[in-house]
Amino acid sequence: MTAGEVDTSRSAEWMARAEAVFPGGVNSPVRAFRAVGGTPRVIARAAGPRLWDVDGNELIDYIGSWGPMILGHAHPEVVAAAQAAVERGTSYGAPNVLEVELAEEITAAMPSLERLRFVSSGTEAAMSALRLARGYTGRDKIIKLAGGYHGHADALLVRAGSGAAGIGRPTSAGVTEAVAAETLIAPYNDVRAVQRLLDEHGTSVAALIVEPVAANMGVVPPAAGYLESLRRLTHEAGALLIFDEVITGFRVARGGAQALYGVTPDLTVLGKIIGGGLPVGAYGGRAEIMAEVAPDGPVYQAGTLSGNPVAMACGLATLRQLNDDVYRQLDEYGATIEAGLSDAARSAGSLLKVVRVGSLLTAFFDDDASFGRFFHGMLSRGVLLPPSQQEAWFVSAAHTYVELRATLVAARAALREMAA
Repeated sequence: MTAGEVDTSRSAEWMARAEAVFPGGVNSPVRAFRAVGGTPRVIARAAGPRLWDVDGNELIDYIGSWGPMILGHAHPEVVAAAQAAVERGTSYGAPNVLEVELAEEITAAMPSLERLRFVSSGTEAAMSALRLARGYTGRDKIIKLAGGYHGHADALLVRAGSGAAGIGRPTSAGVTEAVAAETLIAPYNDVRAVQRLLDEHGTSVAALIVEPVAANMGVVPPAAGYLESLRRLTHEAGALLIFDEVITGFRVARGGAQALYGVTPDLTVLGKIIGGGLPVGAYGGRAEIMAEVAPDGPVYQAGTLSGNPVAMACGLATLRQLNDDVYRQLDEYGATIEAGLSDAARSAGSLLKVVRVGSLLTAFFDDDASFGRFFHGMLSRGVLLPPSQQEAWFVSAAHTYVELRATLVAARAALREMAA
């Protein structure tokens, strides 16, 4: 089957309508397929590991709403929790039981979060954690790692330029040089670069924020000893270590990457899975640090929909399903795809390289054009991948060996087609 044999006319019609009301026709840039070309599929419904577009095409899904669908789409327990919560009211703007229960579930799994605060997105959580770090330390600068994505707050939309450690530069219009200058950049997995920044700016650095497993430049695991070194260096400099576990939290292990690698941060940023598919975020850490957050302390942060009861219900229903058996299954599924893709690449003489941590993986080609061809080869065969090789694939517990075999059959065919 080729892409030309798949009817996507209704998706094209809906995207034309979308382009009249949304920038680029989308509500988040990567959905526009600019990295791979072509017209996005417009989704009508989802169940388990599959999606159906408005043309009726069935797709095996490895986007998983960019992570939160760890149990698959429309999981019965999550759907039931959402329905029950909606019947009790969709938003209160007041304390509710479910936010307490979800917080207790999270803190039991991640003991470093002695206190936490719910927000409505990962971006909001990261932004709030950095404000808290500045308020707690009385310092202004932060360090982030090149390629790490922590949401679209102004201070985090910066880059290293040539790749060398140094002062950040804005990567988005609307971000001022002054704001970006408070963000210092070092390459990921480069301990010496962080050491140099702290040697030069240490007394001004409030925090270092890092994805403990980078997942927004493709999946890149930490080098041996890297996270431990960041923990030591920040402690010595009097700066806070912030783990952005929006993607890795409850994904690579129930206790997140901090449990998987045995490194304890001062603050943690969460999102994705803790909302079970609904908009949510959280930040938390040591009680003495969180005591600086209003109303207990002077660091202000608020949100009308924070702790939304429907999101809390879905998150709680999701986390209660995540036991050791689920994580073993997810790891087995991820390993099956990794091995199968690697074997298919060798057979086709492809330079494809697969990098995986648990149920997170990325298929790297030596250029974006090759990935674009592979992406469309897979899509035409009923497999939906993230439309950029700088993004992670997400395997869910709803995938079975039926979907995995179909995925690998499609990959072998797509790679052979590319080699022809």
